[in-house]
Amino acid sequence: MRTSLQTPIDYLKGVGPSRADLLRKELGIQTYQDLLNLFPNRYLDRTKYFKINELQANNAEVQIIGKIIKFEEIAQKRGKRLVATFKDDTGVMELVWFRGQKWIREALKLNTDYVIFGKTNYYNGKFSIPHPDTELLSEHEQNLRSSMQAIYPSTEKLSNRGITNRVMTKIMQNLFLETKGRFAESLSKNLLSDLKLITKSEAIFNIHFPKNSDLLFKAKYRLKFEELFYIQLQLILKNLIHKSKIKGFPFNTVGDHFNTFYKHHLPFELTNAQKRVLKEIRADLGSNAQMNRLLQGDVGSGKTIVALMAMLMALDNGFQACLMAPTEILSVQHYNGLKELCNNLNISIKLLTGSSKTSERRKIHEALENGELDILIGTHAVLEDKVKFKNLGLAIIDEQHRFGVEQRSKLWKKNTSPPHVLVMTATPIPRTLAMSVYGDLDISVIDELPPGRKAIKTVHRYDTNRLKVLRFIRDEIKKGRQVYIVYPLIKESANMDYKDLMDGYESIARDFPMPDFQISIVHGQMKPADKEFEMQRFVKGETNIMVATTVIEVGVNVPNASVMIIESAERFGLSQLHQLRGRVGRGAEQSFCILMTSHKLSENSKTRIKTMVSTNDGFEIAEVDLRLRGPGDIMGTQQSGVLNLRIADIVKDNDILQHARYHAKQILTKDPRLKSPDHTPILETYRQMAKYKNIWNYIS
Repeated sequence: MRTSLQTPIDYLKGVGPSRADLLRKELGIQTYQDLLNLFPNRYLDRTKYFKINELQANNAEVQIIGKIIKFEEIAQKRGKRLVATFKDDTGVMELVWFRGQKWIREALKLNTDYVIFGKTNYYNGKFSIPHPDTELLSEHEQNLRSSMQAIYPSTEKLSNRGITNRVMTKIMQNLFLETKGRFAESLSKNLLSDLKLITKSEAIFNIHFPKNSDLLFKAKYRLKFEELFYIQLQLILKNLIHKSKIKGFPFNTVGDHFNTFYKHHLPFELTNAQKRVLKEIRADLGSNAQMNRLLQGDVGSGKTIVALMAMLMALDNGFQACLMAPTEILSVQHYNGLKELCNNLNISIKLLTGSSKTSERRKIHEALENGELDILIGTHAVLEDKVKFKNLGLAIIDEQHRFGVEQRSKLWKKNTSPPHVLVMTATPIPRTLAMSVYGDLDISVIDELPPGRKAIKTVHRYDTNRLKVLRFIRDEIKKGRQVYIVYPLIKESANMDYKDLMDGYESIARDFPMPDFQISIVHGQMKPADKEFEMQRFVKGETNIMVATTVIEVGVNVPNASVMIIESAERFGLSQLHQLRGRVGRGAEQSFCILMTSHKLSENSKTRIKTMVSTNDGFEIAEVDLRLRGPGDIMGTQQSGVLNLRIADIVKDNDILQHARYHAKQILTKDPRLKSPDHTPILETYRQMAKYKNIWNYIS
């Protein structure tokens, strides 16, 4: 019988039902394939054997040949420990076990040659190794071994139940013996020769049992390339299929709405970046395929005006448009901004949120269905089943990472045919991440700020400079400006001595007393109506200072606010600091961002603060953030399963990722159905992955 890599792990020699159950629960290993893909964390040099009299008190991992001459159980505070006296021809040492003593005692023989391996401890003039790997010398000499010993991922439960690294290595050897180490090739001959890659079988063997460091390097490269190649292939195929199968409404006309606005009501000259992005959107809307585009632009880069002009194209072609934002504050702001821009155009715009009154909702539902309403702005309320459009042609989603895939598809189903989709984000996504997470979307970037905007000056100040900072705030308020002061915490936390919001508010109120100064306060535990009332006071200029938590991170637009002070800035992530800074710098005046911290800063905090002070470029900041935090954290919880990579790392292996995407694109451009005989291995592998859902692990 030919072994299938989809065989359940229970059937492999040396595993059995109880071990299989543990491997499933602890490492997610269900099949032979999963075991093969359990790649080692690191490798150890197993060519060197130490003598006991050569040991140093340095906690190093060592390998020694010798015999166990006696066992004894020693009582301790909790339970007992098992101690064996181990001897070679130069001296004696101890081997110690704190758990699993019964199994150890039965498994190990006295006065028999063993190879032991583990980390040394030195205490009271004696060497010991806790929980060593032990192997009979006779078996050690026969085993499939390489100079570098693979160390596999493990858990405490596996170690406690006797599944040591040596046991994992033995199980892996059994897998290679059963499969004869032959694995179906998954890349085309052309790719292998063009990129000088080793075969799949060589790569798999040398990742688990490397013959030398050169072959280990080649094995890693080959397997990383393959993993990233199939992710890119999947994303590019998804995009191609999307374009060929999902027909969009062709917007053939650029008509009165668009032209009138462009020629007579545009409040400022568009930047070259905005013009370029509008061209890309226009090309999508004019084709027969449904637009599926991601628009990235830093805070204040002018995404909203681009969104409006795309909506005007929909109106010119007889369609309705909608814009969905994640919070009420943001949707109200979009509504006010767009209403002002469309003042002189004969366009009907309405706002629908959780707070909309029932009578107002009824009118909106009616106007949407009979086509009187052109543009609907709203929150998740737009997704309710009652909300039906007459003919929705364009759906725009702001800050898309806050909406799940399901919510987006609900929007699609509002029509007989899915509308064009434009997804916007002010969170700059590093290129490597965008290629892997949104690789199936077409991506546009606005990488230029509107003219007349001055770059925000960012400085770092320690708490000891507080008096100078307060003096600076007073001077700015005298000039008629407004100030944000942001805190990381709402209530005092016993184990964190960061300034919390209420303390901060009280001390600010003492330094800036009424009636000379007015202060707003906003935090996440307030009722929406109270929050909105305080926000509006600040927007209207009735208050000079807004003391807040990060609820103001997204979407408050107060051109007169020129100072952002972030307290305990070391508590915030880079992208959050960058978003907060983007709340100022929206008017023509010079704006400032002051990062306040204590003197105690970790290395990561220092890097974050230094990055903020040295650049205003959101993409540069996002790259640093990616290096510091890794992809999972950046994408947030909804997208955390997005890059469930087994061997590649999209930050460190950025070059391999670029190569993989380039080659996947080349292949699919020439042969979109992978019909060429040379591409048979790729097609087969892709089918297998889709069949066993392996590839879906990667893609949200």
